Amino acid sequence: MPRRKTSVKKTRSDRKKHLRNLKIKQNLKKTIKKFQSLISAKNLTEAKKILSGVFSQLDKAAKKNVIRKATANRRKSRLMKRLGKSA
Repeated sequence: MPRRKTSVKKTRSDRKKHLRNLKIKQNLKKTIKKFQSLISAKNLTEAKKILSGVFSQLDKAAKKNVIRKATANRRKSRLMKRLGKSA
């Protein structure tokens, strides 16, 4: 356990940031899995509707430094490629 005031404060803020990042990552995973299940079920019209939401979440996560910008772009590219292959 930290002893100094600054260390205690840093630990407290780190915990808050960790919980925020965790929530963002979980929501992102959930929507990506939903998108992938729609693709595997050959429900392409629904998948295209959800895709914009997935892109938005990826961009927001990159903006908040939860994931890197390149990671977000790579995932968007792979999701688009997957949608194109199934069409």
